[in-house]
Amino acid sequence: MMDAVHRLAPTVGIESACEALGVARASFYRQPVFGPALPVPPRPSPARALSQEERGTVRAVLNSERFQDCAPAAIQATLLDQGQYLCSARTMYRLLEQDGATRERRDQLTHPEYKKPELLATAPNQLWSWDITKLRGPAKWTYFYLYVILDVFSRYVVGWMIAPRESSVGVRPTRCDPAVFFFCRYNPNVYIR
Repeated sequence: MMDAVHRLAPTVGIESACEALGVARASFYRQPVFGPALPVPPRPSPARALSQEERGTVRAVLNSERFQDCAPAAIQATLLDQGQYLCSARTMYRLLEQDGATRERRDQLTHPEYKKPELLATAPNQLWSWDITKLRGPAKWTYFYLYVILDVFSRYVVGWMIAPRESSVGVRPTRCDPAVFFFCRYNPNVYIR
């Protein structure tokens, strides 16, 4: 299809040829006109590039005990104050990057891997959990609070209570007290998490 557009374009123009053949002009212009792109030859080394000996000198200065904790800009400024110019700060960064030394040199704080807490129950009545759910009341802006104690293994409701407000009694139940919770199957040896 593009070959037809290429043959028709010199006589009627690109826009008319694309319109007649139903080809988008962007597709026509996107096609390479002269064939595939040629491989790019490697870039020659600049004439003012540092020689291997000069690079070795700069590396020795960068890794010396005097400058081991300094940034290349600070090293260059210090050397310029002493009347010595080795290379630009950017060249120092390039040499450090070639050596793999451009990362943060200071010790970084590593956080320990966070492990999600896992509570494991292998049988019923070994571990209970609790939750509070807000329920709508009969009038606007009124709520009831449903406190539920669940058995982690069986996911069975062990105890529940409905309260008109959150109070210190039901904020964190430590045991399923029949005086507080309705439908309470009390087991004093169960840990509530």
